[in-house]
Amino acid sequence: MAVNQAKIFEHLEQIVVSPDRNEFIYGFLTAFEFPKATLSLIRQGGARNVAKEPGHVGLKNKLYYQPVADSDDIESVFEQRIADSAVVKNKIRFVLVTNFVRFLAWDTLTKERLDIELEELPRNYGFFLPLVGLEKAILNSENPADVKAAEKMGKLFDLIKERNDLSKAEDIHALNVFLTRLLFCFFAEDTGIFEKGQFTSVVKSYTAEDGSDLDQFLTDLFTVMNSKLDSPSRQSLPIHFTAFPYVNGGLFASDEPIPELGLKGRRLLLECSAMDWSAINPDIFGSMFQAVIDVEQRSRLGQHYTSYSNIMKVIQPLFLEPLRSELEKQRTNTNGLKRLLVRLGEIKVFDPACGSGNFLIVAYKELRLLEMDVIRALLQSDPQSFLMSRIHLDQFYGIEIDDFACEIARLSLWLAEHQLNKQWEEHIGSAPPALPLRSSGKIWSGNSLQKDWQAVCPKEPDDEVYVIGNPPFLGTLGRSDEQRADMQSVFSGFKSLGGLDFVACWFWKGAQYIQNSRAELALVATNSLCQGEQVATLWPAVFKLGLCIHFAYPTFAWANNARDKAAVHVVIVGLSGRSKTRQLYQQVDGHWHSKLVNNISPYLIEGSNIAVSAKTKPMVKNVPQLLFGNKPTDGGHLLMDRRERDMLLKLEPQAAPWIKRVMGADEFLNGKERWCLWLADITNKELQSMPLVLKRVQKVAEARRKSPDKGAQKMAERPHQFRDLNNPNDYILIPSVSSERRNYVPIGFYDASVISTNLNYILPNGTLYEFAILTSIMHNDWMRLVAGRLESRYRYSATVVYNSFPWPGVTDEQRNSLIALAKTVLLTRENYPENTLAELYDPLKMPADLLEAHQTLDKAVDRLYRDKPFRDATERLSCLLERYEALTKA
Repeated sequence: MAVNQAKIFEHLEQIVVSPDRNEFIYGFLTAFEFPKATLSLIRQGGARNVAKEPGHVGLKNKLYYQPVADSDDIESVFEQRIADSAVVKNKIRFVLVTNFVRFLAWDTLTKERLDIELEELPRNYGFFLPLVGLEKAILNSENPADVKAAEKMGKLFDLIKERNDLSKAEDIHALNVFLTRLLFCFFAEDTGIFEKGQFTSVVKSYTAEDGSDLDQFLTDLFTVMNSKLDSPSRQSLPIHFTAFPYVNGGLFASDEPIPELGLKGRRLLLECSAMDWSAINPDIFGSMFQAVIDVEQRSRLGQHYTSYSNIMKVIQPLFLEPLRSELEKQRTNTNGLKRLLVRLGEIKVFDPACGSGNFLIVAYKELRLLEMDVIRALLQSDPQSFLMSRIHLDQFYGIEIDDFACEIARLSLWLAEHQLNKQWEEHIGSAPPALPLRSSGKIWSGNSLQKDWQAVCPKEPDDEVYVIGNPPFLGTLGRSDEQRADMQSVFSGFKSLGGLDFVACWFWKGAQYIQNSRAELALVATNSLCQGEQVATLWPAVFKLGLCIHFAYPTFAWANNARDKAAVHVVIVGLSGRSKTRQLYQQVDGHWHSKLVNNISPYLIEGSNIAVSAKTKPMVKNVPQLLFGNKPTDGGHLLMDRRERDMLLKLEPQAAPWIKRVMGADEFLNGKERWCLWLADITNKELQSMPLVLKRVQKVAEARRKSPDKGAQKMAERPHQFRDLNNPNDYILIPSVSSERRNYVPIGFYDASVISTNLNYILPNGTLYEFAILTSIMHNDWMRLVAGRLESRYRYSATVVYNSFPWPGVTDEQRNSLIALAKTVLLTRENYPENTLAELYDPLKMPADLLEAHQTLDKAVDRLYRDKPFRDATERLSCLLERYEALTKA
């Protein structure tokens, strides 16, 4: 059942105004949807209330409420109540104490405290959403040191770009190598690999302030770090060089040129090294790396480096939460803890589009931290245990098409291992030596879509494998020939790919990889994968493999640590063939909460697995056909603004009958004015009598002949006409693209005197009844579910939105009632002749009487589907999908 948060807010608003001390708690419980029967039992003093003191209310597994007098010390009372053994005994989730001026609450699970004035309670309703099944997701936020480090490195890169020629691929590669080596040196001197401050000290002490000798100095230093301790090349160099250790691992092996830095560059380098890099997450290196890839290459590869908090959205529900739950379950069971340690050492984590390794690094670190918690629990029960870490980098697999990103991933994984070994040393015991560098994950360089994933990350059916990542985001435009060929290969056997996003390749390959096994998958994707035509193209095939969506984050705005953040909206989808739970996340008041649901639909709402497919005609009988508007394909010669129209009429007044108002989506929504020559039925004689009109037509013919579009070339034979000739006597106009902010897509009536362009759809001879259904919240909610998007705006579609809409059955009486209500909507609009439709339907500006007219109509349309009112969009969509499924089967 969906949670109506608006209703919770409204109820809480009512109870904090002149609060009734005796009734307050019952109003609170009503707001959070406690049954009336429960409230009656509490009032009657039944056993349901575990509180023993008068006026107190205690509900097992839920809450304990205590009102206090004005004279009482509320803080003291609150602390005593939290410490009360009855709270633990009855598994109380929330402790509430109020003196009706101040309101205190304690979440016993998350250990969070709420301390507010009572009047602020409605705005803080999100704190209590676990009472209705919406659990808050605890996600670690970005480390401020990471952001600062990325910014510093970005400034250094900008300066290098100013002073050096980076026009060739080898120049960029050399710069990548240089920055990677610097990152290692910064990290090494703050984490015990080098002496503390060793790198900063020698740069500051042995290079000229103007940076003139810095390139040669760094060349010699990097050579030393690639030389074994007994190598002759070391012996010939000054002691401040030879004091540095042999690093190995190939990091300093190649002889790459050092960029010119100068005085400012040397200063920036020292500023970077002066930071404490021990606190930096190695996954930030991917964001730094992004800064030095040129924009074109980044776009071509579809690289978007994910922030730490977004990575946690993927790995936390996929495996961290279940593993932590297992730890809590086994905390006092020695054998259970030992089994959990063995399990952690056998888990495999696989990122088939790993970039610079962010996902693998964070997964590795979180699993090592979990392992340390398990060991600490084990040492409490068996202090004599001698334990070494079972988790090793060879459990982490990746594929990356960019060879240098692979190197960054390997280095970052090794640095992450070093950080965790230092923590292990501090809290558990001895750890392996830092140098020389060793194995750092099984990262393969190559095309993930051409590789056999089973060969990269081998698994048996019972192996615990987690596929994670953030594959490339590329729509149908901008793909290379190789990428198009890859898609065809991955989806061989599919009838059509339509507008399927490139990221779908990883979902389909991943689905096949995990089927019939214990493996599970969770990937980040563009939100269009769960919208519009793409749903029916991809998801039915995934479900046929026996998989389900076992957790999902619906659309949210992208955020990462890179300097030029990717402006996209994404979803996170988890797939499993074995999970029994379905966890759906939603954002409330800026925080993510999860809710257990029966099933997650491919549209990422609670519902069945049904996917709405495109249809060539309406699926309900007697529903009129929706048509495209008229595409001019005229090179601009049949269209005119007011000035051009007036000039033509002044010089050629006989053209007046052939000039009509033209209406695109922009003109319709924003009240703009444009005109066109509509010459659909003109005779040659009539055309010849108007030289200026004829000249325009001749220019259309020329533009069409020169067009690379073969369809336009064919139309050169009829240059006086638009591509389409849909101009019915009366029609309903629906704009093809509308703002996502609007609750209602504005639609309107026109006649043959107005030509609609292809930026709208038209419903010939549409009546007030069709207007009523199409403008209803029921149809708009359907549109929001199944429509595609242009950026974040809704893209209406005849085939997916209109033709698939499960229209209701209707009696003559109901039809007449809807017609009357539709008239009211249109008449109310006419009260505001100065306002455009965009202004009238802006949710922040919509007049109250127009909103009321729409809401009255909405209720009438809702009743066509069921007598009981719908609580929210989720319930409407559930009903519509059920009807769609029934109509499809019929």
